[in-house]
Amino acid sequence: MNIKITHNWLLDYLDTDATPQEIQKYLSLCGPSIESVTKMADSTPLKLRGTNDYVYDIEITSNRVDIASVFGIAQEALAILPYFGKKARLKVNPLEKYKFNFLKKSSDRNKNLDIKIKSDNLCSRFTAIVLENVKISKPPDFVRERLQFCGIKSINNVIDISNYLMLAFGQPVHIFDYDSIGKATMIMRESKEGEKIVTLDGKQIVLPGGDIVIEDGNKRLIDLCGIMGGSNSAVNDKTNNIIFFVQTYNPKKIRRASMTTGQRTVAATYFEKGLDEERVEPTTVYGVELLEKYAGAKIASQIYDIYPNPYKSKSLTVSITDIQRIIGVQVSKDKIIKILSNLGFNNHVDHGRDELVTVQIPSYRSRDVLIKEDLIEEIARIYGYHNLPNNIQSSVYIKQPKEAELMFNLQSKIKYFLKHLGLNEVMNYSMISEKMIKKSDLIIEDHLAIKNSISEEIKFMRTHIFPSLIMNIKNNEGKADVLKFFEIAKSYIPKKGNLPIEKYQLAIVVNTNIDDLKGIIDSLFTELKIEKYKISQSKFLIFEKGLQAEITIDKDWIGKFGQLNYLIKDRFGLKNNVYLASFELEVLMKYYLPIGIYKAINPFAQIKLDLTLAQNKNQPYSLIKELAFKTSYLLEKIELIDTFKNKITLRFYFSSNRKNITEQEAKIELEKIQSKLL
Repeated sequence: MNIKITHNWLLDYLDTDATPQEIQKYLSLCGPSIESVTKMADSTPLKLRGTNDYVYDIEITSNRVDIASVFGIAQEALAILPYFGKKARLKVNPLEKYKFNFLKKSSDRNKNLDIKIKSDNLCSRFTAIVLENVKISKPPDFVRERLQFCGIKSINNVIDISNYLMLAFGQPVHIFDYDSIGKATMIMRESKEGEKIVTLDGKQIVLPGGDIVIEDGNKRLIDLCGIMGGSNSAVNDKTNNIIFFVQTYNPKKIRRASMTTGQRTVAATYFEKGLDEERVEPTTVYGVELLEKYAGAKIASQIYDIYPNPYKSKSLTVSITDIQRIIGVQVSKDKIIKILSNLGFNNHVDHGRDELVTVQIPSYRSRDVLIKEDLIEEIARIYGYHNLPNNIQSSVYIKQPKEAELMFNLQSKIKYFLKHLGLNEVMNYSMISEKMIKKSDLIIEDHLAIKNSISEEIKFMRTHIFPSLIMNIKNNEGKADVLKFFEIAKSYIPKKGNLPIEKYQLAIVVNTNIDDLKGIIDSLFTELKIEKYKISQSKFLIFEKGLQAEITIDKDWIGKFGQLNYLIKDRFGLKNNVYLASFELEVLMKYYLPIGIYKAINPFAQIKLDLTLAQNKNQPYSLIKELAFKTSYLLEKIELIDTFKNKITLRFYFSSNRKNITEQEAKIELEKIQSKLL
């Protein structure tokens, strides 16, 4: 995820002499990547009153949601900038300042809430408070400007403050119209399949079930928790009393609900990563302070804080020896302790032995710093990966199994050869849609379905490569007259009670003609030194009847080729005919020869004779070759020279390895063959 924050906002928490460009450079080296720094006074349409500001666009990795905020970046800068000679200290630590006892006690607390949480696995902390006398108006200028600089639309003072808190502390908050909540009751539970909620953006969402929702006393759904509130509880121009609440939810349930409903909100991107329960309190207190100051709000209820399992401090012990060994640099103990302290790993305990240090893990790092290696990684990044020695580790050769090496060599040879024949290699997803399966006359039940697929287009594992290659032709029609593609990939055949059977396939597709495809196949087999393969008629439904064949060697089935069935062609919306071939790579590997078998050159003359025959459906070319070689011991080779209407012309090569034969002898042999074929 990416966040945007402003430089002046960062300076609310951080005292530093680093320029925005230096902050970008140094934090990107040792912490979050700051992808850009934009000077807003030069580009914003707002009429700022003599203020200049910069906006940082920052990439946040999934495991560091604790820094996805202005204060989080200030904490990172505090640890990183001093190692580049820049001043850095916190002006204020809101996590320590804003505690519940910071709020002024009100004698008039006349509003109540009835809060019920139906299951322990929904919400790890729920904090709420009712505020009255709220005045909906324009937001303060600094809030409005900072939000707009960060790409968030300004709405009103109350809503803007909620968004401001999210960016300031990295904790989304919710504000509801108190008077719209039936019987002042909030019941958090799992949704039922088919329940509906209309969200703030006016969309009606049909819930799949198991989502975290809040129901009011009138049994209306008022919140799709962690994603978006309901329109029936939204703050409006007439709002006078509000419920301000801050929670941390079960991240898995938020992620699932966001994906299954298609509601990808900024709040969801925070909650699905797992937020720090300890940050709920300062966010609540600071939020109340802002609402009191800029919306005229007054506390009208007690603070409801449901926190069944408060954070318990955890510690980790690491040895200096391990740190130096793993990093590869002799970092001093004092520097290690300083790095850890600046990162918030305080209360380090010296065991009286120089090699051991124990630190307390702050709550906001409890999800990503679990073992001593995590601590060592933190030390290494602040020390600077760019400062580590770039010694190349001694290499270790791991011998691959013979089959794996042969398969790799075979694939490489095929790829280079087909490329030089003018074919383009494609790499498609291993998953296809239900539509593609049906269009290809394949059976859906023969395919493995992916659970919780993010798209219907990639829902089933391929049992064959053909559908993807047909789509490649479809998507490129009109961009070139001649299209020739190939792909080498795995197919996935379901196996009951076990993982699928994975087999490599080679598939070729062209839009030229069947003879061109046959020529590619023959050339490929010649390159792979595969001989004595047999081509015979076949009856595959995907191919057009009478324009298809299968290839075998002895009893091994190698592959098939033919013209795509007209019906399938029409389903895919293809303009021209398409010709396909596929091969089982494991079977090809069985007969593939990296180096051909040596054949001595025949020193005697060769006689070439042509013969034209009427085509016979019961006598395919493969059978003609077989009969011819059985009939004549002088026959060395046969070539198909030409096809015209219902006739084929063959060229026969005759020779002997003992003597020069005469043309008359060759003609006698040809007559024998002709008599067998007629």
